[in-house]
Amino acid sequence: MAERINRRKFIKNTLVATAALSLEEKALFAKPEDSSESNEKKAGKPMSMGKIGNVQISRLICGGNLISGYAHSRDLIYVSPLLRNYFTDEKIMETWSICEKNGINTCIIYASDKKAVKLFKRYKDEFGGKMQWLSQTKPNTQYMERSVGEALEYGASAVFLLGNMGDRWTFDGRVDLIEKFVNCVKKHGVPAGVACHSIQTPIAVETAGIDVDFYMKTMHSENYWSSKKPEQNKPVIDNYDVDNYWDMTPKQTIEFMGEVKKPWIAYKVLAAGAIHPGDGFKYAFENGADFACVGMFDWQIEEDVELADKMIKQSEKRKRPWCG
Repeated sequence: MAERINRRKFIKNTLVATAALSLEEKALFAKPEDSSESNEKKAGKPMSMGKIGNVQISRLICGGNLISGYAHSRDLIYVSPLLRNYFTDEKIMETWSICEKNGINTCIIYASDKKAVKLFKRYKDEFGGKMQWLSQTKPNTQYMERSVGEALEYGASAVFLLGNMGDRWTFDGRVDLIEKFVNCVKKHGVPAGVACHSIQTPIAVETAGIDVDFYMKTMHSENYWSSKKPEQNKPVIDNYDVDNYWDMTPKQTIEFMGEVKKPWIAYKVLAAGAIHPGDGFKYAFENGADFACVGMFDWQIEEDVELADKMIKQSEKRKRPWCG
């Protein structure tokens, strides 16, 4: 019987000597024990922090799309099911644990994803997790108090309006609903935020003088191949089907948000994996973002934290002052 070939060893021996490793290859070749040893050494080491209201937040935030099994995968129809199979309950809690060990103290969870919300509570109650969560919320216009209450019931440290809703209400001329949502959150004593893809949303909110505590705004360069598709001639709110861009006007985002005196969390900074973390973090932090929300697999966290901290330090003297 022929000797069984170890795939990992075979690929490593035949490729590594002749070419630099891609991120995917590094993940393939990495030994599981290497990651755990590194995380153990780094346990308790905080990364750069900021504040939204009285809530201290790591400048790199763990996003919620991946753990909820949702991927901006363009035309790759298998990716979301792949995520749902990869992120078992155990893997999700392991991911949060690795985040904590690397200094990330905050994650984002969609309030309507009851499975994720309850799992997070279990992570804290049964396993002593110290993470805090920011609630992404899609409120019912008739039962706004109930929508906000559902998030706070499970201990969210802040509540913000889902980006799709922020854009939709802005485009529909219903900024009054955004103000109603913000006031509903703030009366509970936690920071209230507004997320968006279109720069018109924060422009409308600021023009209306709404007392929002923070923004979440998409932020990335256009330096990736799928950002150039000809279909992208419609406003982002009407073109989600293209699923390959989230900030159609990055220069306008940088210019307008540069004048906003409120904390700003940048998201989609890696354009769903189309931009290298080093480039994405550099672009976001140099151009004014106070925090970056990124969906991460467990094996990406340590490197992402190191890259984010490096780019934050390099951005200390940036043009927009740190607002969080």
